[in-house]
Amino acid sequence: MKIVIVTAGLTQPSSTRLLADRLTDAVTRQLEADVRVIELRDLAVDIANNFVTGFPNGRLREAIEAVTEADGLIAVTPIFSGSYSGLFKSFFDVIENTALAGKPVLIAATGGTARHSLALEHALRPLFAYLRAVVVPTAVYAAAEDWGGASDTFTDGLGPRIARAAEELAGLLRHRGPRAETKEEVVPFEEQLAALRPLS
Repeated sequence: MKIVIVTAGLTQPSSTRLLADRLTDAVTRQLEADVRVIELRDLAVDIANNFVTGFPNGRLREAIEAVTEADGLIAVTPIFSGSYSGLFKSFFDVIENTALAGKPVLIAATGGTARHSLALEHALRPLFAYLRAVVVPTAVYAAAEDWGGASDTFTDGLGPRIARAAEELAGLLRHRGPRAETKEEVVPFEEQLAALRPLS
């Protein structure tokens, strides 16, 4: 079982990565899995170059392959101006819109105030629905005050939300089983161009 964590935190350390780590720990307590973390901050220039050139470089291609070949995803973004970060959206824009079809995804976000928690429902969930992923019912939002350990009956605490979302993702992964390995022959771009040139 392969799980890939995509985190779009901009600082190091970041609350976004902290939330991603807590979600990962909760999921791996439910099932055994190989885990890989992709820090989008490290790929920001590569993603921008992909938009300009139309092609991913080696590092970005490897990250995209890790995401598309994973059995499940945990996707975590900071919330800016009431929505996901531009870096987060840009990364998923360079992935083929059918590549995540049927893939279980746990969505999560961090922000300074609980007022932005609905961004998970009006921004992240529709994004992954468009990509045809299967998003778990519980989305996890962590506001600044959640890190103090306090909880109340209205928010039900960060810990229980993490546990519930992790259980839902683990259940989907167990039901779906490991992704079948498929080998696809890749024709280098140079060969594809050569085939288009008229014969002299």
